[in-house]
Amino acid sequence: MTTTPAASPATRHPLDPDPVRSTKSRAVFALGLMALLTGPAVGGIVPATVAMLLARQARREAYASGGYLTGAAWLRRGERLAWAGMVLAATAVVVATVIGVVQWADGSVGQDFAPGVD
Repeated sequence: MTTTPAASPATRHPLDPDPVRSTKSRAVFALGLMALLTGPAVGGIVPATVAMLLARQARREAYASGGYLTGAAWLRRGERLAWAGMVLAATAVVVATVIGVVQWADGSVGQDFAPGVD
């Protein structure tokens, strides 16, 4: 009776680098959080845009690294927060526009005299 050796787990080559978390993924998360917090004041558009651009670069670098750059979860969370900040900023702009139009339409035209004045 012959036995076949059990499949051993794949071993890493000694010259392979250790997997490291991407520093850009943490920056994307921080910028996304900043975008979410400043979104209602319309200031969230800038950090959200920068977060989206950095996320794109980080994904390219992670793909090119062959799995040695980690941090995909941080990237996803940061992108979601950035999109939420963009939505809050857009909502704030729409609400301000509607309030401005209603205020402008409600304003009286010309001079408003008292009822007893001819």
